[in-house]
Amino acid sequence: MPGSTVTSIGDATVRSIVRASTELILEQQTSGGAYPASPSFSAYAGYCWFRDGSFIADAMSAAGHIESAELFFDWCSKVLTSRSGKIRYIVAESLAGRPSADEQMLPTRFTVEGDDGNDEWWDFQLDGYGTWLWALAEHSVRHGRSMERWAEAIALTVDYLTCFWDRPCYDWWEEAAQQVHVSTLGCISSGLASIVASGNLEEARARRATKTVKLIRRRVQNDGVRNGHLTKWLGTEAVDASLLALIAPMNFFEPVSPLGKGTISAVEEQLTVRNGVHRYLADSYYGGGQWPLLSCFLGLAQEAAGNRSRARELLLWAASVARDGTELPEQVEDNLLDAEYLQPWIDRWGPSASPLLWSHAMFIRLAIALETVHPIDRSESGLQTNEKGL
Repeated sequence: MPGSTVTSIGDATVRSIVRASTELILEQQTSGGAYPASPSFSAYAGYCWFRDGSFIADAMSAAGHIESAELFFDWCSKVLTSRSGKIRYIVAESLAGRPSADEQMLPTRFTVEGDDGNDEWWDFQLDGYGTWLWALAEHSVRHGRSMERWAEAIALTVDYLTCFWDRPCYDWWEEAAQQVHVSTLGCISSGLASIVASGNLEEARARRATKTVKLIRRRVQNDGVRNGHLTKWLGTEAVDASLLALIAPMNFFEPVSPLGKGTISAVEEQLTVRNGVHRYLADSYYGGGQWPLLSCFLGLAQEAAGNRSRARELLLWAASVARDGTELPEQVEDNLLDAEYLQPWIDRWGPSASPLLWSHAMFIRLAIALETVHPIDRSESGLQTNEKGL
């Protein structure tokens, strides 16, 4: 149920939020390159996700902050290469018919120092590793940058994903570990395809990656499509807003293809209320609110499909929910899907995350796609660098 344009918000407000978002991300990025998910939210503070961080790095790359993006890629590389023995072991064990337990697989998040966390978490997720390959390849193409310094980490990631791509795991939302999620498959496929296209894999590894991409596409077409749209996981009819990333910016399916259009329409009709986008219909996390970053993903998909006016409506809605003018939260409490679950989550972790760096990144990304702002030339912009020179 798309809504009307937020008429009180203009380009000046958007540019102000983009500037504040960029400054926040640069300020929060650690000297080692990690992007903390949220500086103050109790369950996220001190942790960096491959998924969130890769989308943040992509936004910073698109905005012209090359060093910031590459510092994050360095962090990812260090996390992976420091675990090279573990990765090679679990891959070899699986190929020998002895798959490791979920607890032995790579976690979805690490401390900002790159260590495994001590807190209990819903950790086995594969999508972030595909997303980091995709973001890295996009950055390389966008700026003509060599990927040589990340070669070992890329190879380890490709081996890990080509071995485990079809294994059930938690989804973007750290839920439903027993399912194979279409958004996860799309992130893996997009990452592998992008790295193959870059020409940075040796021949045998490139062949395995290409084969996996083909297998994923076939699996999604056969089991991950219902009623003309992508589905939340294989075998269901439900839709999930995370699927939007597969249309744009990841281009797993063409935005103007029947499946791309069908997925956009399904999210608009089922998950969108007055421009705010829910994760999925059964969501109860903090009552199942609306996520600004998902409105931005929907905006990116609409823009890629040629619907720029609709994309702008979604950007302006995200701007309208910024707290204190520039702070973007994880979600807002408008149009809750299951309000009785709001207070129990507040009692557990406090108010929902704000600011969320991923929300700020997707706002930047959509504003650039709509040319409301342009990539920064810091030699002319007068922007101040932070203490890391970024």
